[in-house]
Amino acid sequence: MTDSPPTWPADIHAALKALGVRHVPCVPDAGHARLIELCRNDDEMRVVPLTTEEEGVAMLAGSWLGGRRGVLLMQSSGIGNCVNMFSTVRVGRYPLLTLIAMRGQWGEANPWQMPMGRNAAAILELSGFQVLGLDDAGMAAETVSAGGRTAFEANEMVAVLVSQRLIGSKAFAPTEDG
Repeated sequence: MTDSPPTWPADIHAALKALGVRHVPCVPDAGHARLIELCRNDDEMRVVPLTTEEEGVAMLAGSWLGGRRGVLLMQSSGIGNCVNMFSTVRVGRYPLLTLIAMRGQWGEANPWQMPMGRNAAAILELSGFQVLGLDDAGMAAETVSAGGRTAFEANEMVAVLVSQRLIGSKAFAPTEDG
């Protein structure tokens, strides 16, 4: 038996391509690693590594104003960094599509990831997002396509939460100091 890479990142990449996404700002993340690689290897897409997630929110507003579509890839822990920037998008009525690799869920052992993992959807909804959950690999392309259409055609904020059950949980071994 061989461990082949999951196909859902390629399905998401194809959906983003069909939506006309060209800019992909992201904070490097293991949950999105394969999708980032696919986007980086796509001559029609530009992956922009960020130092913090809210830079991506501003970048996508600028991309939209310049006539380009984009998607922000981040981990759930980055949501808290973006809350103030979300108001700019909401008031300006720019579309924002974000794919969020969830932590603090299925099999999580890192206590630092739990609070945002438990509260991500509620925080996003309070910020004005339509939140779509993704925990079935077979629904990846359809979910991202639906979210992208809503974001780009209705100028809405849409977050697709890619569940930790789909991504897989990470091992966490605390040190003797805690």
